[in-house]
Amino acid sequence: MTEVRTPAHGPLTGVRVVELAGIGPGPFAAMLLADLGADVVRVDRPGGPGLGIDPARDVTNRNKRSMIVDLKAPEGPARVLDLAERADVLIEGYRPGVAERLGIGPADCHARNPRLVYGRMTGWGQQGPLADRAGHDIAYIALTGTLGMIGDPDRSPAVPANLLGDYAGGSLYLVVGVLAALHHARANGTGQVVDAAVVDGTAHLSAMIHGMLAAGAWQDRRGANLLDGGCPYYGTYATADGRHMAVGALEPRFYAEFLRLLDLGDLTGAHPDPARWPELRERVTARFKTRTRDEWTAVFEGSDACVAPVLSLGEAPHHPHLAARGTFTDHGGITQPAPAPRFSATPAGIRTGPALPGAGADEVARDWDLPRRADPAPSTSREPSNPQRKASS
Repeated sequence: MTEVRTPAHGPLTGVRVVELAGIGPGPFAAMLLADLGADVVRVDRPGGPGLGIDPARDVTNRNKRSMIVDLKAPEGPARVLDLAERADVLIEGYRPGVAERLGIGPADCHARNPRLVYGRMTGWGQQGPLADRAGHDIAYIALTGTLGMIGDPDRSPAVPANLLGDYAGGSLYLVVGVLAALHHARANGTGQVVDAAVVDGTAHLSAMIHGMLAAGAWQDRRGANLLDGGCPYYGTYATADGRHMAVGALEPRFYAEFLRLLDLGDLTGAHPDPARWPELRERVTARFKTRTRDEWTAVFEGSDACVAPVLSLGEAPHHPHLAARGTFTDHGGITQPAPAPRFSATPAGIRTGPALPGAGADEVARDWDLPRRADPAPSTSREPSNPQRKASS
């Protein structure tokens, strides 16, 4: 794996983004915008987010610059408004009402910059009975019905890290909303507020499943359906060495190839017959346990059986296909996913490593032509030192 040295450009070159420091989906969304070329300035609080992560290794802060602002100090909000006046996008992840109380809410920012896209990232959203409640990814996906879909029917639902809620239902929907609003602002000269809630985005991700449920093609319980592990030719199987293979042989021709390579050709008729699925699962389970994961990988190599080894995070960057594509890269001594997606004319890339808190403040002041302001006095507010809601993890 080689160190990537990508030119400092991408499809969002020239777009200025202010990120009010938070945790979870907000920083990831800002990283994605930064990966695509946006000039992202992260406004960090004195003392940092308090998560115990070494800032030098927090790759969600790559391609960004940072300045430290005490939002409770007299001049703190004015510094943010100076940035907002010069920005195209602002992203915040406070609980509803906090930004307004600090004097940096949408109305405050739009008074200085009517074209600004103001992105709000929360778990519960800006309105609703739970809007002011704390929460994390797992609670949001629990209420949407998506957590209850995942896992063995005889066990508690499986927790998909914070990928489904925070990042898929949260960050990616915030980025889509911000870019759509940015397009509108450039066409019409008017900014707007984007209310991105993890519950909304995660529910939206389940649109196809709701359609299948309405059509009678999905049972509202775990492990009973085509795509949730209920089908024996769409799931995972343990191998002789305690590792696993993933099987996705849904179509008849892929299923036939799958059986051929397992030497289970007598089970061809089990594909469309759920009554035979228990038998099929039992025999496939026993067959996979006769060889190691790497031995089965060799068996299925080059086939259209739709079978792949289940790799660990440490193994994934070294898989030949991912290595050939450069799906992962090394930058600053950290192995990490490369920017995605890919662009033919304006390639994205990793320009800088994680921005340390306050690093780049002088450059930002110069590049954004910020007015000179006196350093703010320490805050004497009795409000919590972290206005960040835990409501979007």
